[in-house]
Amino acid sequence: MRAIVAIIKPHKLDDVAEALRDAGVSGLTITEVRGHGRQRGHTEVYRGAEYSVEFIPKLRLDIIVDDGDAEKIADTIVDAGQTGKIGDGKIWIGPLDNVVRIRTNERGSDAI
Repeated sequence: MRAIVAIIKPHKLDDVAEALRDAGVSGLTITEVRGHGRQRGHTEVYRGAEYSVEFIPKLRLDIIVDDGDAEKIADTIVDAGQTGKIGDGKIWIGPLDNVVRIRTNERGSDAI
C-alpha cells in the first residue's frame, strides 16, 4: 500500500476530487493548510496598503491506495490540479505498512 499526500491550490479542489472519483478513489481526507515553497509568499495591496503574505492557503489531500495505483493517482492529481503557475503544489508518495478499519477490524488492502 502507498500513502499519497498532495498539496494543491484551493480553487482546484472540485476538479481534483472529480478526477479522483473517476479514477476509482473511494476515499480521501482534505485538510486546510498554509505554507510556502520556493516562492516564499508574496505581497498584496489592500486599500492602498501593501502587506506581505508569507504563508499561502493550500489544501492537503491524504489518499491511501494499493501499490500499483499510486503513480496513476498521482498523475490524475497533476492533470486535474495543474495551472502551470508557481505554487501549484507538490505530491509525495510513501510506503504504508498497514491500515486498519476501526469499525470492522479489517486490515491491509481490505481496509482501504
